Amino acid sequence: MPALLTRPAGATSTLVDRRRSYPSRQPTLASEWRAVTGNNIGDELLDWPPDLLALTEVILERSEAYRFALSPPFGAQWPPPGPPEWPDAVADAARQWSAWAENRSKATPGLLAREWELLRARAEAPLSDLTEALDWRLCEALLTLHAIADEACAGLGVALDAAGADGVRYRARARELLARTGSLSRIPAHLVRVLPMAGTPAGGSSARVLSRYATVQVPGVEARWHKTPVRGLTTRPRAEKVNCLLLPWPLRIEESDFRPVAGPLQRLANDPFGFFEFTPSERLDLDLADRTLAAARDRAGTVDVVILPESAVEHSEIDGLEALLARHEVTALVTGVREHSPQPGRFPRNWVHIGVSVGGQWAHIRQSKHHRWSLDDAQIGQYHLAGALQPHIRWWEAMEVPRRSVQFVELGGALTLTSLVCEDLAQADEVASVIRAVGPTIVVTPLLDGPQLSSRWGARYAGVLADDPGSAVLTLTSFGMTQRSRPPGRSPSRVVALWKGHGQLAREIPLDPGAHGILLSATVGPAIRRSFDGRRPGLDGTEFTEASVHQIRASGTGTPPPRALAGPPQRFSLTAEELTILTSWAEAIAEVLAFAPPSIEDLAADAQSGACWRGELGVCEPSSPLGRALNCAARTACTALASGGNAPLVSALLAADDSQTGESAIEGLTYAVLRSALRQRQA
Repeated sequence: MPALLTRPAGATSTLVDRRRSYPSRQPTLASEWRAVTGNNIGDELLDWPPDLLALTEVILERSEAYRFALSPPFGAQWPPPGPPEWPDAVADAARQWSAWAENRSKATPGLLAREWELLRARAEAPLSDLTEALDWRLCEALLTLHAIADEACAGLGVALDAAGADGVRYRARARELLARTGSLSRIPAHLVRVLPMAGTPAGGSSARVLSRYATVQVPGVEARWHKTPVRGLTTRPRAEKVNCLLLPWPLRIEESDFRPVAGPLQRLANDPFGFFEFTPSERLDLDLADRTLAAARDRAGTVDVVILPESAVEHSEIDGLEALLARHEVTALVTGVREHSPQPGRFPRNWVHIGVSVGGQWAHIRQSKHHRWSLDDAQIGQYHLAGALQPHIRWWEAMEVPRRSVQFVELGGALTLTSLVCEDLAQADEVASVIRAVGPTIVVTPLLDGPQLSSRWGARYAGVLADDPGSAVLTLTSFGMTQRSRPPGRSPSRVVALWKGHGQLAREIPLDPGAHGILLSATVGPAIRRSFDGRRPGLDGTEFTEASVHQIRASGTGTPPPRALAGPPQRFSLTAEELTILTSWAEAIAEVLAFAPPSIEDLAADAQSGACWRGELGVCEPSSPLGRALNCAARTACTALASGGNAPLVSALLAADDSQTGESAIEGLTYAVLRSALRQRQA
């Protein structure tokens, strides 16, 4: 044992001396920013509005000074008194800044420059000066800069109806940056991620309520933003219906569809567990799907989206299903997908497949499942699986657990969709936090679960998202699972789906006897975007206001089968990321033609390969197919404008409509995307 350390009599404590000589430094604005990004607070942050939004939100949240926009300290007033009125000054500064971000020859907005100079001068101030409102002028500057930066992020995700001539090229560049990196900011996404906001919370006192166009995640899970033009949805006026056909399949599930499989994890003697897989014997019935779709179209005229439960489709069946949906002019597919194990000893994957039809081709987006289903004794009894899975041990779903990610899909510039698979809905982890921050229009949750009763877990968690941020939530399970779910003393329920909209009661949706599917017609209308920092609310959001339900029984006949195709189905010409970029530039072309036609040449130069701005933002050059698509879109717009006429938007639309003969696959896709963007802006 070592000897005890002693100090000479009369000596003072070295530790105490050190504490007196070197008092602990308080965190400052600059040190907090360095801790997050490794960078100092410099003027380069003014070059790109999302970067400044990231800085101000980090400081406001870590100091908790955001609360002063909701509850100013005694003797202070928020917003600051005018003239000009603070909301008008913020909006005007944001508009000027958006124009300056793409053309530095213009002047920096005065309000932005003034508040920024004050922040720079006090960057080394202690964070406590903000926390306790000891420096109220600094609090004012931070809140004002945050509001201007957020306002300058308007239209970087969803293209807004109210967009104008200022900042069109800046918005297009930002959308491409978002597609490439998963963030609107130039700061590496693993440090700070800035994402568009699709909807805003209706209340609360967190930092989230200060934003309405962009949200900051530090750090966050991987997030991706996809833009897809959707036939029909882009050209309808607001307050229109979206028709979703719910197919709660398989309609029959046997006990033998669940079976034990070997796994790579070692069993523990005092904690026995095993792994199971779900492999339904009932295959996807394309003939029944064909006849059900025909009946749904007879009822509603169109079917926009087809939705199936978790694991309803085997990976190899997707191409055949999408070919069938194309014959019925369905624009989107959301389905749970299962796969066989790729090799012995390796778990298969479980995911949601989101397919979108564009120009006769299908773009594919994958949302992985992150949390395994766990079957305990009670569930084995509830689903009557004891003959397949031994009771008294815990059975885990045999699935690969991937890295966490969340995919947001903007459908036609009107709706923003994301999907969670079964267990993921109930997990209050970082994925849920990102979803609450973005506020998608709808969260679709395919399940392999019992009946979707308003008293069960699915409704509870759907209610959380419907309340905050106000997303509509749809859960869907298979009818086969509802019939296997027979708790003691209860009869099987036919409730296969649940709909919960913002401000609406949870609605149980059964599958009636003799029905094969359910037509859910959801009404889309404008929604108010709010920020609780003193800016005026705007009617530039979208939400589902109500939904009607109709039972669908398959008709006696479907659609005529197409002639046999030689070779495999046509692959999509671009990746989902590249489709997002093409759609983003098509939206920018539509904005320029609507608001600033003389700027079309500058925009075309920005879109094409070799534009210097990509190097400045660290964005890679377009691939050869994407480059051809961007050139085709820009050339079509420039040619239409050069032809003269008082309606450039209409001229470009006519040119895109006429460019359909002898076109290549990439040209056909480009014209379809461009037509969608032009019609959306026209509508």
